[in-house]
Formats: sequence, structure tokens, C-alpha cells
Amino acid sequence: MRLANVPSRRLSSRIGVEEDVWVLWGSQGEEDVSRIKDLSIGGLFLQTTSLKPAGVSVRLHFLVEEGEIKAEAMVRHAKPGAGVGLKFLALSEQGKPRLAALLARLRGLAQSRQAS
Repeated sequence: MRLANVPSRRLSSRIGVEEDVWVLWGSQGEEDVSRIKDLSIGGLFLQTTSLKPAGVSVRLHFLVEEGEIKAEAMVRHAKPGAGVGLKFLALSEQGKPRLAALLARLRGLAQSRQAS
């Protein structure tokens, strides 16, 4: 059985992050620093062993070339041995254009890697 043209439930496409892009994140007094595996305007997947259950709210703090990005997110799913998927709930006003710029930079890097 082939599944052709199955629509994604995602509202925005994910970008696989090959670069070392890290985020400080935490909830209820616990914090961790984790590598971002993929990112979209709607959320991200973090490589971590610090798993949180679905529905937990977390704070995110990116410090990237584009500048500081602060966000609130919710754990959508956790994969033992892999990490957690987070959905953005809110971004700071300064964070919105910076996240868009980060996505554009990462998309450009991914495209140049594919062209090589």
C-alpha cells in the first residue's frame, strides 16, 4: 500500500538543523540546554534526555546570531532516547522577526548543502 500525497498535519514545514543551534529551556525550576534538531515557525524538536510529559509548558531562550529569542512552548510529544517536540505558544515581539531570520538562515544553509 502506497501513501502518496498524504497531507501533513503541520501548518509549517520543518527545517532540519545541521548546525549547532542550542536553546536554554525549562519548566518548574528545572533548566537544561539542548541542541535543536529541527525547527519551524510553529515549533521545534530538541535532542535531550530530559523528557517532559505532553502538555507541560516550558520557557525557551535562544541566543543566536539573529539576537535573543524568548518563547513559551508546550510539550507535544517525548521520544525516549531522542528528545521532545515543542509547539510554540507565544514569542516575544522582538523574537518574531528574529525567529523568521533564523529560519531563513537555516533554510539557506540547508539549500546550499543540498546543491553541493
